[in-house]
Amino acid sequence: MKKLSIVVPCYNEELTIHPFLEATQKVEAQMADQLIFDYIFVNDGSKDKTLEVLRQVAGQFENVHYLSFSRNFGKEAGLLAGLEAADGDLITVMDADLQDPPELLIEMFAKIEEGYDVVGTRRADRKGEPFIRSLFAKTFYWLINKISSTEMVDGARDFRLMTRQVVDSILELKEVNRFSKGLFSWVGFDVAYVAYENRERVAGETSWSFWSLLRYSMDGFINFSEAPLNLAMWSGAGAFVLSLLGIAFVVIRKLTIGGSIAGWASTVTIILFIGGLQLLALGIIGKYIAKIFLETKKRPVYLIKEKG
Repeated sequence: MKKLSIVVPCYNEELTIHPFLEATQKVEAQMADQLIFDYIFVNDGSKDKTLEVLRQVAGQFENVHYLSFSRNFGKEAGLLAGLEAADGDLITVMDADLQDPPELLIEMFAKIEEGYDVVGTRRADRKGEPFIRSLFAKTFYWLINKISSTEMVDGARDFRLMTRQVVDSILELKEVNRFSKGLFSWVGFDVAYVAYENRERVAGETSWSFWSLLRYSMDGFINFSEAPLNLAMWSGAGAFVLSLLGIAFVVIRKLTIGGSIAGWASTVTIILFIGGLQLLALGIIGKYIAKIFLETKKRPVYLIKEKG
């Protein structure tokens, strides 16, 4: 019988772990003749009693295990640690807040049996989500698919069921600056998606603010596209061409009409414009250099303080 490893990154999820296990164990009972369930919770430096709850459930259930980081390293580190610890024939990634419906595992496993390598989930709508967050999310997916060769499905969740081969392929990607949504797509394989209605958290509050999501989306642009660098290059080229046209205009005016262009406002405006373009280009280049700097350090993505 095949083994299913369920990877669950946790940050301040003390209120959701028990409801998550209760819901998932119902599905486990329904699939008892098909899969052996194994749970791997990753405590990402939680500030609440998440670790205490994980110790409790690990002592209560033989198939529940946990890793606890020495500090908060971020969800990407939690995903990587869980995938590296998972030894199942099939692996899935789920959030503890039950926004990823456990009952979908039945349909997802059926599609794996049909021959798919990956079965992902995507939200059919964004009901209950703030309008500004939905707008920026849709804009992100539209833009990233325009400027990147790696297609990312709008509304796709990290919740996906993967074969051992797919996970091994993902783990071969050794980069420190990880953007899992892109990595899941980049490795390819035969993928099917299951749509479902958006769900609210079962308890607690999300740790993802608008600004943290915005920073995360910027990582996606940097990690999977050279478009920002091209923007800097073409902005510089455009400013150079405009400056040549300006010089030609001044020279021709001087030769044909005489006199000089009066006023300092236009001069200051041009200087500010060119300076702004230079700072924009330096900022974009600096972002890429920072990523290179972090990669060359070869620091571990996470440090484990405790296992159970």
